[in-house]
Amino acid sequence: MEGFLPILIMIGLGVGFAAGSVLLSQFLGPRKPSAEKSAPYECGMPAVGDARERQSIKFYLVAMVFLLFDIEVAFLYPWAVAFRDLGMVGFWQLVTFFLLLVTGFIYVWRKGAFDWGEERHGR
Repeated sequence: MEGFLPILIMIGLGVGFAAGSVLLSQFLGPRKPSAEKSAPYECGMPAVGDARERQSIKFYLVAMVFLLFDIEVAFLYPWAVAFRDLGMVGFWQLVTFFLLLVTGFIYVWRKGAFDWGEERHGR
């Protein structure tokens, strides 16, 4: 249990710093609300349309594909740390992992999840 004490101290310091920053900003921050300050901020452009309008499914597909491949790549770190202990078995596991990763990438690519332009004819 004594191994967890530094971790608990770090978590406590992080939560304390975050809560303290929020509370201090409430007490010390300026309070001059205006209509312009209360308006939603859209990259410097005035808001156009309704927030509930339909978006293209491509946005969500690209986000899911990014998360999928990002999380899969995160699994490479533990493998790299234990590479010498795993030997050839670990090597072939990584080759299999990369083949599955590349196969999934090619599948998504062929399905057109990365095509943002107009449809191209002659595929």
